[in-house]
Amino acid sequence: MEAADVANTAFAMPMTSPSFARGPYRYTNREYLVITYRTDRAALEEAVPEPLTFDEPLVRCEFMRMESSTGFGRYSGAAQHIPVMLNGERGSYTLNMYLDAYAPISGGRELWGFPQKLAKPQLAVERDTLVGTLDYGPVQVARGTMGYKHRALEQDVVLRVFNEPSFLLKIIPHVDGSPRICELVRYVRQDIVLHGAWTGPCALDLHRHALAPMSDLPIKDAVSGVHMITDFTLPHGNVVHDYLA
Repeated sequence: MEAADVANTAFAMPMTSPSFARGPYRYTNREYLVITYRTDRAALEEAVPEPLTFDEPLVRCEFMRMESSTGFGRYSGAAQHIPVMLNGERGSYTLNMYLDAYAPISGGRELWGFPQKLAKPQLAVERDTLVGTLDYGPVQVARGTMGYKHRALEQDVVLRVFNEPSFLLKIIPHVDGSPRICELVRYVRQDIVLHGAWTGPCALDLHRHALAPMSDLPIKDAVSGVHMITDFTLPHGNVVHDYLA
């Protein structure tokens, strides 16, 4: 293969059979349990990278079931998102994320910089309760519960947050181990369809784990729980800050 062919063919690794497909990446019937909780302000200051800022010490713990996605397939996830601001624009910063499938882990890390690791997240309905769990190996790291569809939420309230931009810290090392890419990435979901959103009584537990440090942002009290089902397109992002510039 000639050098020009390599440059024209290359998309992702491995070149002959990339671990994820080209976009666009469309999700349908993606289901969420999001429990917002108040945490320690000093711990949050250590977790949020400049130039992002925050006002209230809040964290959104999220359990997801991706029923159908083009290019990435069917999988589940769990994450921690922090409500932040950049130059007066409100959004959320993804601190930790765990998935149970390799293709979206690879694609998410290489394209956008999602901080994803392999684990065992689940989201399911157990009789009258929506239950989200995250296990890392045999150890449970997180468990969230909410009363199933107790009260419907106004779509405008949910979409206001869901339409906000999200921020990621993308880090890719050089072959000598030094950072080659260290950027703050911004993306905004597109073509959102909200099939429903509900709230109810909720509870959240986080357990200490050396390699899944979600409890480093400890729970002071649970603020709210939201269950929603959506369709949307995940577009490519743009760089809003280069830490190596």
